[in-house]
Amino acid sequence: MDVEFLLPSLGADMEGATLTHWLKQPGDRVRRGEPLATVETTKGLIDIESYDDGQVLQLLVQPGTQVPVGHPLARLDVEAGSHTAAAPAPPVAPPVTGPQTLAASERVTPTPTEARATHTRMSPAARRRAHELGLPLSALEQAGGGGIIHVAEVEKLAAHAPAGSSDARVAMRATIGATMARSKREIPHYYLAHDVDFSPAREWVTRYNAAHTVKERLLEGVLIVKAVALAATRIEGFSGTFHEGRFHPAGAVHLGTAIALRGGGLVAPALLDAHQKDVPTLMREFSALVERVRAGHLRSGEFTAATLTLTSLGADGVDVLYPIINPPQVAIVGAGAIREHPWVEDRQLTVRAVLTLTLAADHRVTDGRSGARFLRTVADLLADPQSL
Repeated sequence: MDVEFLLPSLGADMEGATLTHWLKQPGDRVRRGEPLATVETTKGLIDIESYDDGQVLQLLVQPGTQVPVGHPLARLDVEAGSHTAAAPAPPVAPPVTGPQTLAASERVTPTPTEARATHTRMSPAARRRAHELGLPLSALEQAGGGGIIHVAEVEKLAAHAPAGSSDARVAMRATIGATMARSKREIPHYYLAHDVDFSPAREWVTRYNAAHTVKERLLEGVLIVKAVALAATRIEGFSGTFHEGRFHPAGAVHLGTAIALRGGGLVAPALLDAHQKDVPTLMREFSALVERVRAGHLRSGEFTAATLTLTSLGADGVDVLYPIINPPQVAIVGAGAIREHPWVEDRQLTVRAVLTLTLAADHRVTDGRSGARFLRTVADLLADPQSL
């Protein structure tokens, strides 16, 4: 079956992207979930994965072209029974404008030589450094004059760029601002906060790390990840999306984890099936996710799959934060710093490790009583960390 491979939406704030290079060529086989192409968005470089098993028939977009969400990128010959209804939705935002925007009548098929040239024009180290500095890849390619760009060229271009003029930073702040404004305007938020005795979890992590190698050790935050994911399976209404006037519960908890970018801003790619994985596995996957984010190279599935988000400013010393829901999700959990704090237990005053959890949730789906049950469930899970 002949199927068009469309540019998917990688977030509510995304209107389009620039195709940087193809990872497959006409005639190549591709499996469902395998990357077909790499695009550049305000969030960095993202590998776009195939939704089907099949063979690449034709590439419709030339590297370096900016296209809107929902635009055909390639044609695939899909195996019988492979095509899924989970294909990208039609574009809901206006097409991207600019000198390189692709019109429907301008589809071109790049030669393998053109595709390889775009792919090798910048070294991996230079690509990472450019993303850290917030430099758009289009500007670097123009500066490179067709040759391979190395870190030195990236540093030189950054040194001559006017302070505060980074197109990438400006674009990211604009898209984040637009999404958060839409969220506060359209979603009736309610907020709750709950202090959690984190001492049992901290003591468990200390014992675990003492018995394992440095590479196998855990961060305390990964227990929060697992507890939030498990709580979302036990209390309905917090993992899923809201669209077309109703809540659509998720069959699994794909927990978005907010990660700060070195060049400014943040992204929240998902840890897939976080409720089903043990804590050491989540630690490994989270470390790999952070590494890819900081390198500016992620997978499309990690952006489109999140059903609930966890964000933290604890590393920055913030005790309490009240986050804004990332649409079309219906809830977001905030985690503050874990701090030594007076605590009353059995009418005795003690000092415990205390974590303040916050919840922002959608009043169209749940209410404060459900939110309170959700936060108490997270607290109960953290009180018994060996059960995670």
